[in-house]
Amino acid sequence: MMLEAETKIAGTEKTMLDFWKWGFSNILTNNLRGIFAEYIVGSALGVVNQSRIEWDAFDLVYKGKKIEVKSSAYIQSWHTDRFSKVRFDIGEKKEYYYETYTYSDEPKRHADLYVFCLLKEKDVKLINPIDMTQWEFYVVLTKELDQHFPKQKSISLSSLNKTTQPSNYEQIKIMVDELCI
Repeated sequence: MMLEAETKIAGTEKTMLDFWKWGFSNILTNNLRGIFAEYIVGSALGVVNQSRIEWDAFDLVYKGKKIEVKSSAYIQSWHTDRFSKVRFDIGEKKEYYYETYTYSDEPKRHADLYVFCLLKEKDVKLINPIDMTQWEFYVVLTKELDQHFPKQKSISLSSLNKTTQPSNYEQIKIMVDELCI
């Protein structure tokens, strides 16, 4: 069900926009930062017209390629006294089939490639997730992860830097296009 921002919530004077502002305005929380990262990558690739499916085996489809988007940040919404360790989930998963309400037999990495999104700002006073200059993006083919990190459940930033170089928002599409050939 797709709703417009102006859609009234039945029986109230409130709109869906009021709800979204109330419930989904803190993009520093882990779950919303992850969804926002999916949106950032999807917008760079021009595929945000596709409906997002929660808990799908991959996040986006671009030129027939399945893309998994992962995010991490040094600063979390709960502001600890130290930076978080940057790690990205790359664990194998069983695919869920919505039509039959069952899972696949074997866990695996279902995407063709991964885009790792790092909110890199380290100053709590400056952090702004909607500022694309505060993000770095790492694009890696799944076969590279399978080759170098076959059974790892997560990958550190230092390991990721051994397989690829960071790019900025404007380079996401270029990087993905190069790997989708």
